[in-house]
Amino acid sequence: YVPAIIGLLSLAGIAFVLANYDTNVKNITSEESARGILLGGIAVASLVVALIWSTLRTLRIGNTLREVMVETAKTTSLVFIILMGAALLTAAFRAFGGEDYVRDYLTSLPGGFWSQFIIVMAVIFFLGFFLDFIEIAVVVVPIVAPILLADPEANITAVWLGVMIGLNIQTSFLTPPFGFALFYLRGVAPPSVKTVDIYKGVVPFILLQLCGLAIVGNYPALVNYLPYRSSFLSETAPPPRNPKLQYCLEEYLTGEYVSRGPELKSAIAAARGLDLSYLPKPLANSTTKALNNAEQAMGLLAEANAAAGVVNAAAPGFKPLHSQVRDIQKRARDVKEKIAELETHVGQLRGDDIERRRQALEAQISAHREEVKAIEATIPAEWAKARTDFNALQRAERMAQAKYRRTADQAYEPITELQKVLAASSGLAPLKDKLLALRGQVEGSEPEAMLNPLSELGKEFTKLEGTSDIRSMVSNARSALRGRKPDKEAAVKLLDSAIAAVDAQLVWRNRASQELAPGISAYEAAIRDTIGARLQPNMTRQQALAVAACEANHRDISLGF
Repeated sequence: YVPAIIGLLSLAGIAFVLANYDTNVKNITSEESARGILLGGIAVASLVVALIWSTLRTLRIGNTLREVMVETAKTTSLVFIILMGAALLTAAFRAFGGEDYVRDYLTSLPGGFWSQFIIVMAVIFFLGFFLDFIEIAVVVVPIVAPILLADPEANITAVWLGVMIGLNIQTSFLTPPFGFALFYLRGVAPPSVKTVDIYKGVVPFILLQLCGLAIVGNYPALVNYLPYRSSFLSETAPPPRNPKLQYCLEEYLTGEYVSRGPELKSAIAAARGLDLSYLPKPLANSTTKALNNAEQAMGLLAEANAAAGVVNAAAPGFKPLHSQVRDIQKRARDVKEKIAELETHVGQLRGDDIERRRQALEAQISAHREEVKAIEATIPAEWAKARTDFNALQRAERMAQAKYRRTADQAYEPITELQKVLAASSGLAPLKDKLLALRGQVEGSEPEAMLNPLSELGKEFTKLEGTSDIRSMVSNARSALRGRKPDKEAAVKLLDSAIAAVDAQLVWRNRASQELAPGISAYEAAIRDTIGARLQPNMTRQQALAVAACEANHRDISLGF
């Protein structure tokens, strides 16, 4: 009890010091300061004494620390021995081709991914009757998880598969004869409770576990939504232009175009009413084209959705044939791999009786080639036309999606470029003064002395949007002063042209900053999270939540392979 009493006294001393501490340092007298220092010293000394006393007690009196360390070392060693044994077993299993046999067995099952998944879950459930959850996790999971994750039919996430396997392994605590919970209950239950009664009593709970497995299997969003939500709302969230997000992002934008269609059309119409006539022709043309693309974007997404609907309508009729042919082709591919191995053996033959062994191997190769022909002959005759027709539908869908994305990007990007040009207008006037000063210096200075100032001025123009032509004139003026025969007259003419270009830009930039900038900013804000969504650095909260809900559900992509 000594450390506890000392600890309480030290905490009381610290609390007293904090309670009597005056934040106004100037008002503290020397007597109060000395009292505070004394109490603080007593509190710190009490804590140090308590720590030293506790350490000595654990080391010498109760020997607690040594026992804790020994037990921790035992548990850690046990876990690592299990992990090393599992790693050796898995490595040996893979080295002898066991993983290939498991993969071949699972992929040969009828019913696709879900039959494979149910078989794996049943095996793990059965192993839970006899093995500890650690052995199942480190031996079985590394073998079957890559096979299930690689199947594009369900396109599952590793998180969902891990939760499903975890729920399944959790039942091993309840399943007889070696369930941990059963032993715990047997240890505290009275002798009147028989072991058979305990086994019967856990049956409802095992059924509840299986019901939980079925619910999570049918509704993967229960597992996937929260990780996706956390990821998409974080600072490291992927940008909207990420290719993996396009399907769900466009699904969200489809609803936005329907609900906010009138608002977007009104914003486009208002932007069309802005006067662009005094802008440079390339800038005015790109802005006008961007407005045209904005009008087309909503219709193009509807066309892309219609093309996707055609593919989805044709998929149920094509998928059975697709699965059948892919299974046939897989069997043929397996035989071709055997042929390749035999051909390698033929090339590696050494020693006596080479000719006889070569003939034997070549006979096997010939038999396998006939087997490949027989397997490929079972491909239905309608496969070629069906695949061509379905590929044409998929190609039309991809082209419609690409056209929408390209049009949406071209509808938003020129608007942001115009905003950058207008925002840089305030920095152009100071550069004109520098340009005038350098023009005067060029006439009265040595050419070599003007090379660095002109280079620095060119870099400053580079930082301003929309001044590339002026920067080129300054760069050409610098080039005219270089070499063996510097031409000051040509340099001065180029700088005069640059000054004239700056004056011309200042005229339309100043007018656009007052008349055009507010309307362009309002239009950009109106289309930013819809037409311009792909070009944003991050998704909005509403977009992130919608995309997370969409991505949380598994989607069959097997027909694309």
